[in-house]
Amino acid sequence: GSLTQRRWASKAWIACVLEFKNRRRTLRQPGRYTELFFLDEATALAAGHRPCAECRRPEFMDFATRWNKLREREGRAYVREMDDCLHTGRRVSATPHTAPPVKVSDLPDGAMVAFGSIPHLKWSNNTWAWSFKGYTRVSDVPDKLPLITPTAIVDILADGYRPRIHPSVD
Repeated sequence: GSLTQRRWASKAWIACVLEFKNRRRTLRQPGRYTELFFLDEATALAAGHRPCAECRRPEFMDFATRWNKLREREGRAYVREMDDCLHTGRRVSATPHTAPPVKVSDLPDGAMVAFGSIPHLKWSNNTWAWSFKGYTRVSDVPDKLPLITPTAIVDILADGYRPRIHPSVD
């Protein structure tokens, strides 16, 4: 179970729940996808992941419906197109220091920006500093910061998608 030089073998980066139908799997199986664990869904979205269509079906359907609405489509989600677009967004968002700053107060809840080396969450008209243990509300941040969350996901958040947030955010 060690990481290799092979990166992005699949463009389908999904955010799953930790428990689903009593399934158990061995982590870091050779030739299989690499499991990542995030603090919450906002962090996974910032990394360019989308909700899983199996274990998080209601969230996926909400996400996909908003995706189609923003592209003026009806019917089933174009999952391959969604994954291709999110993959492109991940590659851009992986270098926030090169991204033009955005106005934090204009961002929807659930979007993340970079302030120094710390990601910050926009939630309920507040800015929250991310850590491995949870979030801490902060007040002294510039109003223009580089965006971490891919813009396609920011659009879905702006349309009303509400990600699951760590309980440290009150």
